[in-house]
Amino acid sequence: MNKKDIKKVVLAYSGGLDTSIIIPWLKENYNNCEVIAVSGNVGQADELEGLEEKAIKTGASKLYIEDLTDEFVEDYVFPAVKAGAIYENYLLGTSLARPVIAKRLAEIAIKEGADAICHGCTGKGNDQVRFELTIKAFAPDMHIIAPWREWDIKSREEEIDYAEAHNIPLKINRETNYSKDKNLWHLSHEGLDLEDPTNEPTYNKPGFLEMGVSPEMAPDKPTYVTIHFEKGIPTAVDGVEMKGADIVAKLNELGGANGIGLLDIVENRLVGMKCRGVYETPGGTILYKAHEVLETICLDRQTAHYKALVAQKFAEIIYDGQWFSPLCKAIQAFVDSTQETVTGDVTLKLYKGNMINASVSSPYSLYDPEIATFDEDNVYNQADSQGFISLFGLPIKVNAKMRKKNNLD
Repeated sequence: MNKKDIKKVVLAYSGGLDTSIIIPWLKENYNNCEVIAVSGNVGQADELEGLEEKAIKTGASKLYIEDLTDEFVEDYVFPAVKAGAIYENYLLGTSLARPVIAKRLAEIAIKEGADAICHGCTGKGNDQVRFELTIKAFAPDMHIIAPWREWDIKSREEEIDYAEAHNIPLKINRETNYSKDKNLWHLSHEGLDLEDPTNEPTYNKPGFLEMGVSPEMAPDKPTYVTIHFEKGIPTAVDGVEMKGADIVAKLNELGGANGIGLLDIVENRLVGMKCRGVYETPGGTILYKAHEVLETICLDRQTAHYKALVAQKFAEIIYDGQWFSPLCKAIQAFVDSTQETVTGDVTLKLYKGNMINASVSSPYSLYDPEIATFDEDNVYNQADSQGFISLFGLPIKVNAKMRKKNNLD
């Protein structure tokens, strides 16, 4: 679209550095267009305080604050947990939040009759892809504005300069200017000293960690936690049934206090570069571990091994912003079929960053102590293994004889 034809823009608004300066920038560069800000609450509640006043003061006509927390956990996070989807050890905290936010963004843009949707993602990041692919799924003809691909600003330092010049209040300063993303599931840290992989993260520096403590600062006494699953979905913690978001919040509390869920990685971004990030995912790390333990007694060998292959592909799809693709839908159907008997209880011991298996049980357990025992039993004939090995090893035997006959070794 021609800039002069854009009269109304819906902006994905977090109130952070990028989106704070985008409102006045849009009005300056798009003919004083109306800017409607939309903030998706996916569990970062403390970051929403004062957001409406700030958005209006900097030029927005209105602000939608959409509570998407339950939808985020139940329709995006839990399917990933059931699948065991992990991207290079990363539990997909940002990747899972973007489609639910972008979907609501598209819905509001259509409702408001907007000419364009704007986001503050950089041209180097993955989020631009996640936002725009979701927008294409729900508003395929909507024009998209990405200021980082247009403006002359080249760095976060220059963003701060712009904010100061336009009297835009910021919650950060030049010394604490990490690029962060926070929701109920995780908190990410990028930039500043973390851009050099030789620098150890300052885990024990006050204010760096927000969702918990470092392992060395955790209590000397372990904490036990029991999680109940129904068909792969967590439904209770320590015997208390809760909705999904409350389960994650409770496990964040327990995991954070025990130094669980810290991750420091150099990951491969979709756009082709490597980047270094530090992640806090205390509750999520516990849930992934507990679910994995439960599956060890509930899934047969072939299903478990094949599901692990599918999980890697599913993680890539999520990371790459293709949540609303046909393959994503198909994989979720497969995963759901594997979870029919993944019901039971898992107890973990949390201790200084470690999660130690303490107990697992299920009414659908495939583990039979009578068969597995090293003691005498009446259900397993050990002599049967001789015939099994003869047949299982027959191709190797035939190949070896052929190679010997033809002097191939």
